[in-house]
Amino acid sequence: MSAGYYPTKCTPTVFDAPSFNPQADAEALRKSMKGFGTDENAIIEILANRGNGQRLEITNAYKTLFGKDLVKDLRGELSGNFEAVVVALLTPLPDFYAKELHDAVAGIGTDENAIIEILCTLSNYGIKTVAERYAKLYKTSLEKDLKSDTSGYFKRLCVSLTVGNRDENQSMDEAVIKTDAEALYKAGEGSWGTDESVFNAILVTRSYTHLRKVFSAYEKLVGHDIETAIKKEFSGDLQKALLAIVKCVKNKVGFFAERLHKSMKGLGTDDKTLIRIIVCRSEIDLGDIKVAFEHEYGKSLESWIKGDTSGDYKKMLLKLIE
Repeated sequence: MSAGYYPTKCTPTVFDAPSFNPQADAEALRKSMKGFGTDENAIIEILANRGNGQRLEITNAYKTLFGKDLVKDLRGELSGNFEAVVVALLTPLPDFYAKELHDAVAGIGTDENAIIEILCTLSNYGIKTVAERYAKLYKTSLEKDLKSDTSGYFKRLCVSLTVGNRDENQSMDEAVIKTDAEALYKAGEGSWGTDESVFNAILVTRSYTHLRKVFSAYEKLVGHDIETAIKKEFSGDLQKALLAIVKCVKNKVGFFAERLHKSMKGLGTDDKTLIRIIVCRSEIDLGDIKVAFEHEYGKSLESWIKGDTSGDYKKMLLKLIE
């Protein structure tokens, strides 16, 4: 991926409906499931044109009006990836992230890429909220599950990220910037062996604004970017996680564009990643991610989704990215 920079204007693709009536929407969804067959188009039209808060109001209205659970009823009518995206849209965002993290560590194998994507892109508040919901939903702590499912310095990095303690101030100190750049060099390329803990401490705790300056100072000091250093000094999941942090610091929308491209590139589709990013970023910056995607890969996100998905699942995704 090239080093293009795309300013995050926080352009959503999904907005709250201006004239919103949760009772009317609940009734329309009930009607879409009654009788022979299901009116998938009605489901798409309603859920893709409401904000997450409004969709949760619809679920409450549905329970009040019919004494039934909307998500359970929809699960009974739908299947496959279309069902998965509909359920994701009707789940409170912190609960959805908690479920995605739980899925990443549950069962055989670990989805390190999902862990990295979520923990490296959420704010302090986001991480703490998700960790709270995780504890309530699964009766164990996120930190404990990550510790038991990961190892080595990657485990340490994950634990550090779950604390949600990054400096989020915009102030910068030139002396600290220089010291951090030198510390990263000494901990990696400037010495025999690598001191992983220095990279962990600086990349996890410093603000994005500060780190952008540190990376620039590092490049001036050494003659190449910090990514080159990380690729030389680290490997495996720790390398992927550190590179993800750097990419998010430099250009978060570019990072998500790359994740979407990887989810559809080659044989088969990583639908879990595709659904997660489109649903979770649709009310934040999916409009910016679309621009970055087309710039990087020469084709629109819409064209990739059209070529890689089908049926009502495809219709829903396309509606969400409009």
